[in-house]
Amino acid sequence: MRALGGVTVVSVEQAVAAPFATRQLADLGARVIKVERPEGDFARGYDRSVRGWSSHFVWLNRSKESVVLDLKTEGGRRGLERLLARADVFVQNLSPGALDRLGFAPEEVSRRYPRLVVCSISGYGRTGPYRDRKAYDLLVQAESGLMSITGTPHEPVKVGISVADIAAGMYAFSGILAALYRRERTGRGALLEVSLLEALAEWMGYPLYYTAYGGQAPARTGAHHATIAPYGPFPTRDGVVFLAIQNDREWARFCHRVLEQPQLAEDPRFATNPDRLAHRAELEEVILAVFSRWTTEELAGRLKAADVAYAEMRTVQGLLEHPQLRARNRWRQVPSPVGPLLALLPPLSLPDEEPELGPVPELGQHTQAVLRELGLEEEVES
Repeated sequence: MRALGGVTVVSVEQAVAAPFATRQLADLGARVIKVERPEGDFARGYDRSVRGWSSHFVWLNRSKESVVLDLKTEGGRRGLERLLARADVFVQNLSPGALDRLGFAPEEVSRRYPRLVVCSISGYGRTGPYRDRKAYDLLVQAESGLMSITGTPHEPVKVGISVADIAAGMYAFSGILAALYRRERTGRGALLEVSLLEALAEWMGYPLYYTAYGGQAPARTGAHHATIAPYGPFPTRDGVVFLAIQNDREWARFCHRVLEQPQLAEDPRFATNPDRLAHRAELEEVILAVFSRWTTEELAGRLKAADVAYAEMRTVQGLLEHPQLRARNRWRQVPSPVGPLLALLPPLSLPDEEPELGPVPELGQHTQAVLRELGLEEEVES
């Protein structure tokens, strides 16, 4: 039996945050019934890059059953009610107040089904002055302060992935697991709430403390670091190497075995990390003078031999071809209406069971089968 075998999840979901949470539940063996409006989850239309399908949708929705219900109709609401009566988990991330107006306010659903784990994901939470604001990843990156510390000294930039949605999806996933575990001991469900802003605020912990007690926010430093040096990209003779030296022992090895200038380890300008930060320009000048003599391959060999942390710059294509992922056998295939598609094994997996990597569903593919199961095939207009 899979870890979540026998657990049924009903999710009225769209976009990224809730689908990411429920896909991970599906990976662990839960049955996930994805309730879509007649026009479908709008993430289905984000792009057409995966043989005509959306890259976001393919990533987030494998192993789910797609059921189309028009919740604006009596029949659609009856179908959702019947699904919830049989479910273990209910997840929703519609726009603020949307389900409340249809009679499925999370508090009311939790009251009707006390064993149900109810999880609502929103941009800013269900109370407070921002409760009715729509929230998308870019907007929450801006509101959370993340963009103020991300980018170059001249320009803030957003993170290149939907980091606010992903953060909220991860907390929803872990919260649901905790609530299910508690229900095993108490018999009680739970009413959970996760907001994108609060999830990303948690991830902003270091800059929050730095600012609250240091008197100023970390500076935007591109791929460098506001409080660690040397850290970031350094050009070689034919490319670039990224350094992330975290402590003085590693700095000493770097000076002795890579730069071949052991005296720098004790140089008062560079002996400790605060010293190196205070003299960052001089530090980088020394490093660049040495690195410019070597190719990336030669330098990588020296860094590896010295046990100094480093990385090479990879493209997204480079990640697809990454030797470490291949060596660890992380790639699989999932079925889809457009043929087999690449899928990575989830980072969280149990050693004695393969994750559930089921098909990506067509819109409404499972509607009739699920309605028959509920005894509502003739009553519900989808």
